[in-house]
Amino acid sequence: MKKFLISVAVAALALPAFAQNTPARVAVIDVQKVLTQSTAGKAAYEKLKKVQDERVEKAKQMDEDMRKLDTEITTKRISLSEDKLTDLQKQLADKRIAIQRYAQDADREIGEARDRELQALEARIKPIIDGIGKEMGLAAIFNKFESGLVYASDAIDITDTVIKRFNEAAPAAAAAATKK
Repeated sequence: MKKFLISVAVAALALPAFAQNTPARVAVIDVQKVLTQSTAGKAAYEKLKKVQDERVEKAKQMDEDMRKLDTEITTKRISLSEDKLTDLQKQLADKRIAIQRYAQDADREIGEARDRELQALEARIKPIIDGIGKEMGLAAIFNKFESGLVYASDAIDITDTVIKRFNEAAPAAAAAATKK
């Protein structure tokens, strides 16, 4: 029993020495920069912008239709019959509700599309980040601005390396997808 306790004590004392021999290297990555400067990130942004621009254009058209109807009601109010005026006001109210619903639906659709694009990008970039971490012998890689990090030296920022490797991997992934 005495030998066992001595062995445990020696092992416990050796652990801190072992831990000190393998430095815990860390790095940070600016995910926003990867999304805005990588080829795939730019393509995803353009795709989302196109969807958003289409929704905005349709909303503008709906708003213009509502304004025309409102102008018609205002200018012809005196000459319209009560029934016709009531009908036009109901149409105007229906258009307002339709615009509100459309705006909510468009916001939801754009949010869902953004989430899908980000998940797809994350699935493609995660193996690259993992590979760089293993190559560099890193113990951890933190999201520079979403990890609670207050300060990080530029020396541990691997963002540019990740962007470079991601851009290099993007054509290979696109070629593999077209061969399927």
